[in-house]
Amino acid sequence: MNIHFGYLPGCIGRVAQMHADYYSAATGFGVEFEAKVATELAEFCRGYREGRDGLWLAVDGQSIEGSIVIDGSHLADQGAHLRWFITSDRARGSGIGTLLLRSALPFCAARSYRQVFLWTFDELAAARHLYEKHGFQLTRTQRGAQWGKEVNEQLFVLQTGSE
Repeated sequence: MNIHFGYLPGCIGRVAQMHADYYSAATGFGVEFEAKVATELAEFCRGYREGRDGLWLAVDGQSIEGSIVIDGSHLADQGAHLRWFITSDRARGSGIGTLLLRSALPFCAARSYRQVFLWTFDELAAARHLYEKHGFQLTRTQRGAQWGKEVNEQLFVLQTGSE
């Protein structure tokens, strides 16, 4: 499996599909969640700014098996937003998630982003372990339904000390 930097045709649909497949089975998220992922990822790709934003895809042959995004559109007030981090069922547990993170985080460091943040929720223990292993700290927990179902949302932040 290789890590590809940048957009590939079909990646918006494939990343939305991986999210829908995983989260419908794991948490019962439905159409609201899938539509949110697809819409916001499409908007990100359309507004992508070279040098500020990053998109990495784990590719096996012609198949996209994972993704991670750094959205720098809110750098001034919030920092870089880590988004759409997922691997397919087939790739999960292979170490590809670590490779994706190890692609995205140096991108942020090279640009002196003061912090990287992400929103997740408390039902994803394996993801939390991976975030904490890479230096992210849980800074806030709140009840919320931004994904179409009420969950305990969590804000993780990685302070880089730059900017």
